[in-house]
Amino acid sequence: MAKSEMKPLDLASIRARLAETEGRSFWKSLEELAGSEEFKKFLYEEFPYFRELSQASLSRRDFMRLMGASLALAGLSACSRPPLEEILPYVRAPEGVVPGESLFFATAMVLDGFATGVLVESRMGRPIKVEGNPRHPASLGGTDIFGQASVLQLWDPDRAQAVRHQGERSTWEAFLAGIGEKLETFEHNQGKGLYLLTPTISSPTLISQLQALGMRFPHARWHHYQPVHRDNGYEGARLVFGEPLETHFHLDRAQVILSLDADFLGSLPGHLRHARDFAKRRRIDSGQATINRLYVAEGTPTITGAMADHRLSLRPSQVSILAWYVAQELGIAVPEIEAPLPVPEEWIRVLVGDLHRHGGASLVVAGERQPPFVHGLAHAMNHVLGNVGKTLTYTAPVVFNPLHQNKSLRHLRAKMAAGEVDTLIMLGGNPVFSAPADLAFSEQLSKVDLSVYLGLYEDETAAQSDWHIPEAHYLESWSDARAYEGTVSLLQPLIAPLYQGKSSHELIAVLLGEDGRSSYEILREYWQKQWSKSDFENAWSRALQAGVIEGTALLSKRVKLRSDFIDSLSKARPEVKNASGIEIIFMPDPTIWDGQFSNNGWLQELPKPITKLTWDNAALISPRTAERLGLANEEIVELRYQGRQVQAPIWIVPGHADEAVTVTLGYGREQAGQVGTGTGFNAYVLRTADAPWFGLGLEVVKTGKRHPLATTQHHHSMEGRDIVRIATLSEFQENPNFAHQELPSESLYPRFEYSGYAWGMAIDQNACIGCNACVVACQAENNIPVVGKEQVSLGREMHWLRIDRYYSGSLENPRTYFQPVPCMHCENAPCELVCPTAATVHDSEGLNLQVYNRCIGTRFCSNNCPYKVRRFNFLQYAKDTPGLAAQRNPEVTVRMRGVMEKCTYCVQRISRARAQAEIEGRRIQEGEVLTACQAACPTEAIQFGNLNDPESRVSQAKASPLHYALLGDLNTHPRTTYLAKLTNPNPDLKAE
Repeated sequence: MAKSEMKPLDLASIRARLAETEGRSFWKSLEELAGSEEFKKFLYEEFPYFRELSQASLSRRDFMRLMGASLALAGLSACSRPPLEEILPYVRAPEGVVPGESLFFATAMVLDGFATGVLVESRMGRPIKVEGNPRHPASLGGTDIFGQASVLQLWDPDRAQAVRHQGERSTWEAFLAGIGEKLETFEHNQGKGLYLLTPTISSPTLISQLQALGMRFPHARWHHYQPVHRDNGYEGARLVFGEPLETHFHLDRAQVILSLDADFLGSLPGHLRHARDFAKRRRIDSGQATINRLYVAEGTPTITGAMADHRLSLRPSQVSILAWYVAQELGIAVPEIEAPLPVPEEWIRVLVGDLHRHGGASLVVAGERQPPFVHGLAHAMNHVLGNVGKTLTYTAPVVFNPLHQNKSLRHLRAKMAAGEVDTLIMLGGNPVFSAPADLAFSEQLSKVDLSVYLGLYEDETAAQSDWHIPEAHYLESWSDARAYEGTVSLLQPLIAPLYQGKSSHELIAVLLGEDGRSSYEILREYWQKQWSKSDFENAWSRALQAGVIEGTALLSKRVKLRSDFIDSLSKARPEVKNASGIEIIFMPDPTIWDGQFSNNGWLQELPKPITKLTWDNAALISPRTAERLGLANEEIVELRYQGRQVQAPIWIVPGHADEAVTVTLGYGREQAGQVGTGTGFNAYVLRTADAPWFGLGLEVVKTGKRHPLATTQHHHSMEGRDIVRIATLSEFQENPNFAHQELPSESLYPRFEYSGYAWGMAIDQNACIGCNACVVACQAENNIPVVGKEQVSLGREMHWLRIDRYYSGSLENPRTYFQPVPCMHCENAPCELVCPTAATVHDSEGLNLQVYNRCIGTRFCSNNCPYKVRRFNFLQYAKDTPGLAAQRNPEVTVRMRGVMEKCTYCVQRISRARAQAEIEGRRIQEGEVLTACQAACPTEAIQFGNLNDPESRVSQAKASPLHYALLGDLNTHPRTTYLAKLTNPNPDLKAE
C-alpha cells in the first residue's frame, strides 16, 4: 500500500496509548503510534518498497531533472582551469601539483553577510570537498550543510553561463558599452537616479568600494535587503543601549540558558561555534560535575528545542508575553502589558530562581523572529543577572550600516513607484522572488529605466532585469568577509570562473570607472593600505594560508542601559491583538534556506531534521489543531492571509504550537533550475514587510485535494527495541551504569585478534544536535547519488549515514532525540554470512568492507542487517554522467545499478594515512584519520580511531559508563557504539 493512500489518523486513540506508557516509550512518527494494519503492511512486507522496475523507471527528462546539479556538463571537465593569480594552500606553500594528492586551500563561505571559514580540497585543480577550518573562530573545524553542499553548487550546470540583455545572450563588452552611457549622465548630475540594492555586506573591501562610489556620485543611494535579516536584533539593542550592537554569546560559560524562540544551534550567525560551546557543557566526561540546563520557548520545533531540558510550545506572539513576565519577576520595571500568562506561574517562578542562582553564568537569548521589544527585554535581563562581560559580550555591528532592511526596501520601492530610479544595480539576493509580497517589487522594477542584476542563476530577478551578469561562485572569486565576531577572512578562488562570472568587486569597479580591474587587484590594493608596505607580502601569505587575518576581531564594547530604556521599551511593546484566525509563522527552510540553495540536489534530498521531509515544504501544524480543523497529512489547504492565498499540503508535527501554522521560505521557485523549479509552494506570497516573521489572521481552508510528500520518518522502524537510551542527570548519578547491557556469552569460536589497528567509532548522543552536516559530508566524500522524490518515497534514498529522530512523551510537547546511524561494522556481521559471492567481507583491522565488483544484487545482506544501513542501487543513478568527475572524489568507486553499498568508515582516508605513515616509517597517529562525518561534526559528537590505542579519544569514549552498543544483545559486536544521552531537568518543575 502506498503511503499516500493511508487513512487519516485517530489522534485521540494515539494519545490514549501514550498515556498508558507514562511517556517512557519512544516513537518516530504518528503513523507508527497508530499501528494500523495498512501501515504495518506497508512497513513490514518482505520487500517493503519494491515496485516493478518498469514502473519506477524514469524518462530521460525526469532523470535529468532529478539529478540536477549532480549532472555536471560533460564539457566542464575539459574546460576548467586554475585561477590566474597565485593562491596558497592551507599551512604550506605549493610544491607543484602531484597527481593523486590533495591540496587544501583556506577560504570562507558567506551566508547572510557572515563568513564561516572552510578548507577546500582540490584534486588536480578541481575543488571536490569542503571541510571546516580549525583556525577560524566561527568554524573551529566544523561545517554545516550549506558549506558541505556548496561544492555541488559550484559545478551546477544550471548556473548562469552568459551575460544576457533583455533575455538575449550578450557579452560583457556590450554591457560595458551600455552602462558607459549611463555613467556619463551620472557624472553630470552627481549620480541622481542611481540606486544600488545589496544583501547584507561585511566585506571591508566591498564596503570601501561602495563608500568610494558614494563620494563619486553623492546623490546615488544604497539600499539593503535580504529575506533572512537581523533587523529585530539591532533595533532591540538600540532600544536599551541607544545604538545597534552585535551580541556575542559564550555558551561554554553558561550554566543555565533561556532561549526565547532562538534557534542558536541551527541558524544564528556563529551557530557552529555556539554548537561546539554548548556541547562542551553537555559532557560529563570533560571534568565537570554537572551539565548545563536549557529552557526553550518556541512555536515551531527546532534542533535547539530538541536539546532542551524544558521546552514550552508557544506561538511567537506568546513568547513576548512570556519574556515580559520573566523580566518582571527578575525585578525589571517593565511597561504594563495586558495579556494572560501563557504558562503556569510555577514555570516562571522556578525558571527565574534558576537564573538568579546562576547569575553571571546564565544567559537569555532572543530569536531573530521576535520583535525588538523581546530583544530589549533579553538585554535588560542579562544586565540584571550580571551576565554582560561573562556569558555575552557586545561589539559594534559586524555588517556595515545595519539599517532596518524592510524599511530600506520599502523606501526603494517608493522611489521606483515615483519614477525616481533611473538605474538600479542589484548585487545578488533575487529580490523579485524574495521581497515582501505587499511591496510588489516585480511590478515596480518594470518602471526602472535600466536594471542590472548580478546573480548566480538565471532566476526570477534575472528574468525581469535588463542586464543579467553571471556571478562568480565564492570558490571562483577573490574577496573578504567578516565572521560573526568580526574576524576577517580572505576568500581565495580554487578555480577560474567556469562561466566567466564576475564578482561584486568587479561590477562596482565598472561604476567607479575602473572597468579593467580584477577582484584580485582590488582586494590586494585595499589590504596594502591596511598593512605595512614592507611586510605586506608576508602578511598576505599568512592570511591566505591560515584563512584568517589575525587581530581583526571586533573589540568588546562597554555598554550601559539607557536611562530611559523603560520608556523606549514601552513605546516598542507589541500590541496584544484580538484578531481572529490562526497565527502564521515564517521560517527559512532547514535545508534550502531562503531559496538560494533550491537547485542543490543534495540539500533537496536531505531529510529535514524534525519533519524528515524531502523535496518539499509543507504547512506545519500541531496534532490538536489538525484535529480541530479535521486535517490529515498531505491534505492540501488554501492558506489565506491579508488578502493573499497559496495552496500547501499539511504536515502534522508533534510539539508544534497550537493555533499556528508554520511555512518555510525558499520553495515554489519558478526559475531555479532543473532541481529547484516547481518544488513546493511559495510562502513569500504571504509574507509582508510589516509582518516578516509572524502574524495573526491566517485562514485555513480545505480544498479536498492531496499532495504526496516524501518523508523518511517511516523508514527503518525500531520496532519497539531499546535503541535510544536516556536518563536524567540525577538518575545517572544514582546509577552510573544505567546504560550498561548484559551481552550474550562469547561464541565457542575464538575471537580474531587485531594485532595492528582496530578501527572503531563512538557517537555521543549528548553532543549530537541532529544538524545533518555529517550526512551531506558523507555524500560529498563518497560520491553518493541523488535519487529523487519518487525513489525516496519508495524507501530508496542512498545516504550511507542517516539521523534517526525519535520522540517520547505527549503529542503536544514530546521530547526529541537524535541518533546518527552509519554502518555498525559488526565483528560478527550478519551480512557476511549470507552473501553468496563474498562481496561483503571483514578485513584485518575490523572494517566490514563491500567489494562492488563481486556484488550481484541479491540483497540478502540488507535483509539480514538488523540496523538497516545498507543501500541498493535500484536504478542507474550514476550512469552517463561523465562530467560529474569534476566534483567526484577519485578515491571512491562510483557504483552502478544492482550494487549494494554502505558506510566504509572512509576507508580511502585510512589508506591514505597508512601510505603516508609507511613512507615515514611510523604508525598512524591519533587524529590523523578523520572520517568525513567526524570532520564535519560541529559538536565533535563523533569519535573515530584505533581501539588498540588506549589513549585514543575513541577508546576513552568507549570506556565511559554511558557507553552502549546498538542492539548489542544480538551478539553482533558492533564497532560503532554510542554514549547514552543525559538530560538535566530542573527537579522543581514537573515533567512537561
